[in-house]
Amino acid sequence: MKTEKTMVRVACTIILLSGLWLTIPGVASAHCDTLDGPVVMTAKAALEKGDVTPVLKWVKKDDDKEIRELFQKTMIVRSKGKEAQELADRFFFETLVRIHRAGEGAPYTGLKSEPVEPIIAAADKALESGSADDLVKQVTDVVAKGIRERFAHAKATKIYADKNVESGREFVEAYVVFTHYVERLYKDASAGDAHHVMRNETKAEGMEGHHH
Repeated sequence: MKTEKTMVRVACTIILLSGLWLTIPGVASAHCDTLDGPVVMTAKAALEKGDVTPVLKWVKKDDDKEIRELFQKTMIVRSKGKEAQELADRFFFETLVRIHRAGEGAPYTGLKSEPVEPIIAAADKALESGSADDLVKQVTDVVAKGIRERFAHAKATKIYADKNVESGREFVEAYVVFTHYVERLYKDASAGDAHHVMRNETKAEGMEGHHH
């Protein structure tokens, strides 16, 4: 029971620290680049209402003027007909996402049409509903499964670890995988300042993107 409660606490903190990136590579960069992502969805709603204000939170202060001006031009062009509206909206979405990504220090490779990852959709849904209970359960289940599987393999190989060198090395490999996995989870979950950690992760993702 105590172990389960500990894993729940770990999972909750992982949500806050974006530690789920350990198991879902590439989500951080793909989420804001998608047509169903929060940036474009905010832009769609803003264009329908004719109010740019909600959009500005996705860009840095220095980019306010450019987005405001483009928004006004988009509103004018989209009144010229359906085809003009579609082209103007698409250009606004692409520019907004590009500037948003640049503000994160990350590259922009165009808008993606693939759906948002289920766990990210669940995170968005949690914010909309005002409850993280379902999200915590999903993450907790993944964490528990990951620990148990690696533990089981390490436990099974440990039995024969001293039989011969080959068996010993198999155990060591399983042991390293198991302990490193737990260590990564624990360090993310027990990090001090969540906001500080997330700022560092955002910078790291941006630097990684430039390396590619």
